[in-house]
Amino acid sequence: MRTLSRTYYVSSNTGNDNNDGSAEKPLATLFAVNRLPLGPGDRVLLERESVFSGQFLHLSVQGAEDAEIVIGAYGEGRPPRIEAKGQGIWYQDYGTELDSPTHTREGYVSSAVLLYDCAHITLQDISITNRGEITGEIYEAPCKMNRTGVAVVAKNGGTLRGIRLSGLEIRDVNGNVYDKHMNNGGIYFTCLKPDCEEKTGVARYEGVSVTGCFVYRVSRWGIAVGYSYKSKEFMKAELEEELFEKYGHKDIRIADNYVKEAGGDGITVMYALRPLVEHNSADCCAGEMNDRVYRFPGKRGGKVAAAIWPWKCKDALFQYNEAADTRLNQDGMAWDADSGDGTVYQYNYSRLNEGGCVMFCLEESIHNTFRYNISQDDLGGTISPSGNPDAYLYGNVFRKRKGVPFVRKRMDDGNFTEEGNRIIPIP
Repeated sequence: MRTLSRTYYVSSNTGNDNNDGSAEKPLATLFAVNRLPLGPGDRVLLERESVFSGQFLHLSVQGAEDAEIVIGAYGEGRPPRIEAKGQGIWYQDYGTELDSPTHTREGYVSSAVLLYDCAHITLQDISITNRGEITGEIYEAPCKMNRTGVAVVAKNGGTLRGIRLSGLEIRDVNGNVYDKHMNNGGIYFTCLKPDCEEKTGVARYEGVSVTGCFVYRVSRWGIAVGYSYKSKEFMKAELEEELFEKYGHKDIRIADNYVKEAGGDGITVMYALRPLVEHNSADCCAGEMNDRVYRFPGKRGGKVAAAIWPWKCKDALFQYNEAADTRLNQDGMAWDADSGDGTVYQYNYSRLNEGGCVMFCLEESIHNTFRYNISQDDLGGTISPSGNPDAYLYGNVFRKRKGVPFVRKRMDDGNFTEEGNRIIPIP
């Protein structure tokens, strides 16, 4: 029986993989870390100012509720940096067709950090890059490698609990702009079909937090938690809590993150019951959703992206977030109450988003409330009630320049009720 926990130290400057990993004799590489038999209470600390070039951290370990595994930093100076450079390749397969035939379900992925069937684990205070260096690779290539800064995967561990990402700096991840539900971009959580679901149970998450992270120049997604192989169970408008108890995620919090220049969407939470998304900023997202970059999708349609939004959630709460300068595409707005039940946006601020302030997206997005938000000079059309049955807007302030319609053209075929809003012309 395991009774003692250990702290392993890793330094690219003074370490050696033949050492024992103590503070006096640190290990040197992430390859040595990947081989460690980590268990509850163990810690792996990477020395600040260390650079792990051409390396990756791929773990499949589990801590305990009262003894989590921690991957972090020690010493003084700049955060330790993992430079994957396109290494760390693994194969992702959802194991079933997804909710749309336009979505890619399998393929190779390069991830600087991969947490595969991990639970009760914290990853914090590390800098991560994954800019592939394949000779002759065209940035817009349709079959380009999928790349991630941090990939989190659930498959054969049932409900994975207690996963915390905190204080990470993730930048320069040049993934595949077309494969929106592969593990592409800065941080991406996914659930794959288990080898034996009858034995392990449904793969899903409970108790996930992504906080205080800086995500910069990534493709395709900024932060996404977490697309599921059970997507077809959610293909309806009314989403009962029991559905999430069986197939969805619970206790998801995404807070205090800054996403800048994501090629596609900024921050998205998916298949979650009452997720909380607060105090985040999305800046200059959707920069690749255009004819200059998004040129060869083939059958993978979907030149669409917004800043901060949910997908197939129940009672999602988005508050105190900011979204600015989202680039124009078929969407391009700050907020998108997409297919889901009971989404609430409150106390958020948007500015100069080229696709407008908010969209209420299609027939399977119901019971949405948009209240006490401020829209400052959003462009293209302030709201988009696109095919939506019952959006409710009240107590908002919309500062609108002359010539910008309140309802976006060609996205005006839905129903909405508004009261107590103020529309203030910008001189």
